[in-house]
Amino acid sequence: MALLIVGVLLWAYSHLMKRVTPQFRANLGASNGKMVAAGLSVLAIVFMVMGYKSSDVIQLWNPPAFMRHINNLLMLIAIFMVLLPYSRGVLRSKIRHPMLTGVKTWAIAHLLVNGDLASLILFGGILAWAVVDLILINKMEPKWVRPVAGPIYFDAIHLVISVVVMGVIGVIHAHLGYPVFG
Repeated sequence: MALLIVGVLLWAYSHLMKRVTPQFRANLGASNGKMVAAGLSVLAIVFMVMGYKSSDVIQLWNPPAFMRHINNLLMLIAIFMVLLPYSRGVLRSKIRHPMLTGVKTWAIAHLLVNGDLASLILFGGILAWAVVDLILINKMEPKWVRPVAGPIYFDAIHLVISVVVMGVIGVIHAHLGYPVFG
């Protein structure tokens, strides 16, 4: 469980580095700072995966079966939001932090269907990081320049792409032993 906790903390720090230790990040330089943050992020993912897979199952609650359907809907929304910065539709101009909103939605969706301690640490920790990051960004950068809205059909294309990505993620989950559909 310790490896999982270290991974979550490392993930949070690697993504908050320039906000919580700006001088350290600035001293690294732009290029080196990005490389360090990326390296810490990759290391964090490795620690989180290893820590999650090796953790004993300590069940805290038993989610009802219908939560799977809510999870799948929330996951589609999360994927849509995480990919939204790459869209040129109308919705991108309406939501300031779509990636962080998507990550928060992803974490909540997983908390709804996983009632064990390791899941609470992993998904709850990522949710906490996303909330803190959102607060810090809004505090440090209060003004938002909205992107120019494009045609609505780009949002429709984006939705189709999101459904396809969700299908791929579902297949990968099934191969890893975590079936999400059916």
